[in-house]
Amino acid sequence: MEAALKRELDTTSLRPFGHGGGGGISEGQSFQTDAGTVFVKINHKSQARRMFDGELAGLDAILKTKTVKVPKPVKVIDLPDGGSTLVMEYLDMSSISKYMPDLGEQLADLHLSNAKLRESQNKEAQTVGKGAGQSEIQYIDKFGFHVVTCCGYLPQINDWQSDWVTFFARQRLETQLDMIEKEYGDRESKELWSKLQLKIPGLFGGMEITPALLHGDLWGGNVAQLHDGPVIFDPAAFYGHSEYELGIAGMFGGFDSSFYTAYHRKLPKAPGFEKRLKLYQLFHYLNHWNHFGTGYKGSSISIMKALVK
Repeated sequence: MEAALKRELDTTSLRPFGHGGGGGISEGQSFQTDAGTVFVKINHKSQARRMFDGELAGLDAILKTKTVKVPKPVKVIDLPDGGSTLVMEYLDMSSISKYMPDLGEQLADLHLSNAKLRESQNKEAQTVGKGAGQSEIQYIDKFGFHVVTCCGYLPQINDWQSDWVTFFARQRLETQLDMIEKEYGDRESKELWSKLQLKIPGLFGGMEITPALLHGDLWGGNVAQLHDGPVIFDPAAFYGHSEYELGIAGMFGGFDSSFYTAYHRKLPKAPGFEKRLKLYQLFHYLNHWNHFGTGYKGSSISIMKALVK
């Protein structure tokens, strides 16, 4: 691996330092190189290239909004013995504490960034002698993403859709439930899904949803702080409904009331928010069921039953 990193990063020096890290999916290691310090995520699975290509694209998209700090991605490198690595900027991170309100405010800025692009590009189009398209990034008018991204190690279907309810029902919930049907043959979830999919449109009655760039997997383990502010990492990015982001944020702790207060100051709750939050949490419970087994079946079924009442 180190020979491949030296070659691809064009460095003669590659010295590991600090402790290795990583979560349940990939390992991580920091290295000092001729050009500075990098952090390298390593995964030996055959699907690692797809997963890391999606993560790099997500980090790059968030970085370009200039709203919330993420590690700057460098490149994805294939390993000679199989698998891939994702090389990114090294950041000296610690557990988030005093920057929770800043994280809430900056996350709201991220979610509002696409709508602000639409406003600025509309103004540009109306200005004599200046056409639309002067910005580095363009307004996105559909839901999805330009590459496959992974939530955990499972790929997300990001095919572009003009309707959020259709996108979320088919390309998030139904995809997860199809995997559960294939792996477990679970009849209860299948029967509940036949009822729930009829109820979903009613949870969005009268809403006009502008696509928002999402981190996509914002739980407490994917946020931290630097000496001067918060940082988020390990995205499963796509353009979706801003409320979706708060689904997993509320499932495993890690976010205090100051985070939510700061967030909702910029993006107030819309009517029906709490029920839609349960719907978004359902995706993550199903995703955990598919990753880690039937320990997450109870929570998934419980939410489905509550939503079909």
